[in-house]
Amino acid sequence: MPFARVLVLLTALLCTGLVAVPGAVAAPPHQSSVQPLERAHAHNDYEHDRPLLDALDHGFTSAEADVWLVDGELYIGHDGPDLDRTLRETYLEPLAQRLRENGGSVYPRWDASFRLLIDVKSAGAAAWPVIDSQLAAYPQLVTAYRQGRVHERAVTAVISGNRDLAAMRAATTRFSFYDGRLPDLGAGIPASLMPLVSDNWTKYFTWRGVGPMPAAEREKLRAIVAQAHAAGHDVRFWATPDAALPNREALWRELVAADVDVLNTDDLAGLQRFLLAEDPAEQGIAAAA
Repeated sequence: MPFARVLVLLTALLCTGLVAVPGAVAAPPHQSSVQPLERAHAHNDYEHDRPLLDALDHGFTSAEADVWLVDGELYIGHDGPDLDRTLRETYLEPLAQRLRENGGSVYPRWDASFRLLIDVKSAGAAAWPVIDSQLAAYPQLVTAYRQGRVHERAVTAVISGNRDLAAMRAATTRFSFYDGRLPDLGAGIPASLMPLVSDNWTKYFTWRGVGPMPAAEREKLRAIVAQAHAAGHDVRFWATPDAALPNREALWRELVAADVDVLNTDDLAGLQRFLLAEDPAEQGIAAAA
């Protein structure tokens, strides 16, 4: 075969992915080919190689950014502030750019709201006004509460960690919402302030995915979800097993069966595979597509 034809054939095979190049880095999937996963939350998202972008490439619809207030600026970091990374540059600007690329949506043809969970590590009373002020600079991007009404946009910011409930409750206009805890259920906090209730799995359940889930714990989980949903709150648990072992997926199955809204993970690809294979809601979307 002439060399020119060999070269053309090899180029075509490389473009289709039928021939792998050792050491080559796979290109990220095109946005339109990624299925948004309604339950997928990127815990400690900023620790991935490409914060936010890796989560979006795996179809995640929720991501967590830990923030510290230092000299009037919000820096990303878990154990302390990384002074080279800000909330604005790492999350708000990329999300705004994504919105421009997709005509107003985080994912093409997806009309739900992406959850940006902002976990405040420094003092909440000082940090929240700065967070809300930065969010207010993106009125076309960020869901707002004004005079008793929620105006949903492509991104909804939820404040976790060190929160200032009194200040948030008193605000007549705000661009962020409160991440509650299980004791907040039934406390009269409306979904317009507290759209999400999160808590530590190990505080309420002994089961870690090994063997069958005790019937009493399964009933307790479903009662929590039913109470939250009746009041308009989504439910999330952290501190669930996250190592790639059978007990992790066993626990995820129980969470999906109980209709828990948000599944927490550091393993983006692992949760993506699980939800596409085992979440009936996601399978239904894939079949319709």
